[in-house]
Amino acid sequence: MEFIAEVIQNYSEIHTAPESELLKKLDRETNLKVSQPRMLSGHLQGRILSFLSKLVQPEFILEIGTYTGYSALCLAEGLKPNGKLTTIDPNEETNLFAKKYFDSSNYAKQIELVKGQALDIIPKIDKAIDLVFIDADKKNYLNYYKAVIDKVRSGGIIIVDNVLWSGKVVEDISKMDAETKLIHEFNEFVSKDERVENLLLPVRDGLMLLRKK
Repeated sequence: MEFIAEVIQNYSEIHTAPESELLKKLDRETNLKVSQPRMLSGHLQGRILSFLSKLVQPEFILEIGTYTGYSALCLAEGLKPNGKLTTIDPNEETNLFAKKYFDSSNYAKQIELVKGQALDIIPKIDKAIDLVFIDADKKNYLNYYKAVIDKVRSGGIIIVDNVLWSGKVVEDISKMDAETKLIHEFNEFVSKDERVENLLLPVRDGLMLLRKK
C-alpha cells in the first residue's frame, strides 16, 4: 500500500534536505546488488532519522537490524563527538556491504557493527541508551522493545519501522496473517505502555516514535 501519492512523495523529497553523496552511492549499489532493496530507509525516511538524532544529540545509539547501513549512517549524523552507535545484524553478506560504507564515512570510528542475534547481545549492554532504532524481524518487535526499554534513559527515543505493514494492520484481526498480528500486537502494547508516549507516523511503511518518560 502506498500511503501518499507518488507526486506528493516526490515533492516532499525535493523540498527536504539532500542526502550525502555517500548515501546516494549506497542507495544505488543496494538497488543494483542486494536483494529486497525496498528494505533500505531511503532519502525521506533517512532525513527523518537524521533530524531526530540531531535533536536528541545521543551519546549512544542502538540499532537493531543493519541491512546495508543506510539508516545507521543517517542516525550517526546526530552523535555527539564522543558518541557511539552499535548496530546488530546476523546477516554476514549485508554486514560486509554495510561495513564498507561505514569505513568510508566520517563516522568510521563511531560505528560498531556486531554480527549476531540482538536478543543475545542486548542484555550485555551496560550503559544507558539515548536512541534506539528497531528495523529487524517483525516477529520479535515486542521482544526487542521489552529488551531495551529499561536500558533507555528518561527522555530517550525509540523508533520502530514498518509498523503499518503495507496497511495490513487495519484489516479485521481475524483475517490478519501471523506476522501482521504480531505487529498489531506490538502497536497495541506500546500505545498502552505508560512508560512511554508514542506517535505513529504514516511515513513510508509507518514509523512508531516512542519517548520514554
